Amino acid sequence: MKNNKLVAPVLKWVGGKRQLLDTLTPLLPKRINAYCEPFVGGGALLFKMQPKSAYINDINEDLIRVYNVIKNDVEALIIALEDFRNEADYFYNIRDWDRDKERYCLLSDIEKAARVIYLNKTCYNGLFRVNNAGEFNSPFGNYKNPNIVNAPTLRAVSSYFNNATINLTSSDYAEVLNALPRNAFVYLDPPYDPVSDTSSFTGYSRGGFSRDEQIRLRECCDELNERGVKFMLSNSATDFIKEQYEEYNITIVQAKRAINSDGAKRGEVDEVVVRNYE
Repeated sequence: MKNNKLVAPVLKWVGGKRQLLDTLTPLLPKRINAYCEPFVGGGALLFKMQPKSAYINDINEDLIRVYNVIKNDVEALIIALEDFRNEADYFYNIRDWDRDKERYCLLSDIEKAARVIYLNKTCYNGLFRVNNAGEFNSPFGNYKNPNIVNAPTLRAVSSYFNNATINLTSSDYAEVLNALPRNAFVYLDPPYDPVSDTSSFTGYSRGGFSRDEQIRLRECCDELNERGVKFMLSNSATDFIKEQYEEYNITIVQAKRAINSDGAKRGEVDEVVVRNYE
């Protein structure tokens, strides 16, 4: 059966791979029995491939909640989204829901998921960003006609989730990797090693991703390799990252930088694609 072209990312996510799909796809193994993505984000590669069996994880609980609601109650989600308005004062009111922790906890999963999608579609640059308290803090985007209710895509993604065997989790990536069968294939798209002191973006969840975390991830990749599990990893082409993965196959690819406060600095940058197979 052919893949459904309507199955596509429902959220814009920092580091999204939609623009690199034509580059990444030829680098995938010829045969994949079970697909795993521990840092799924917007899921561009997942939705392009539409594997029949997949382990999907992200540390961002809001994101995984969105996917669970799409899977379990997409029609209620669509109805909830239809009530949102593209107005600045309204936007900031919705954004502030998570400032009142007790009230936010009383919201249903559908309400929380609809809020994330609405904010993602109407905030500046579609940038999901939280502060150290875990509160969404991107400003209003002032777009004329954002596509808040993309019902065809939401329904298509829901259908895919329900017709495939999808395991959705929000936990530490190492836990996911440790539980994988040997015949799994892993695509790793972690927060990137910053190319400069001012380029780091880790605001998609609290805590961030330090170089110690990059080293821990490489050690997890070493363990996957020892177990015979194939993996492919994307990261920035810094000397640090290239040194970490020097024992593996490294391909340099060009990607467009979409997130930068200075528009003149948005352009093509080098990234690495690391593989433990030919």
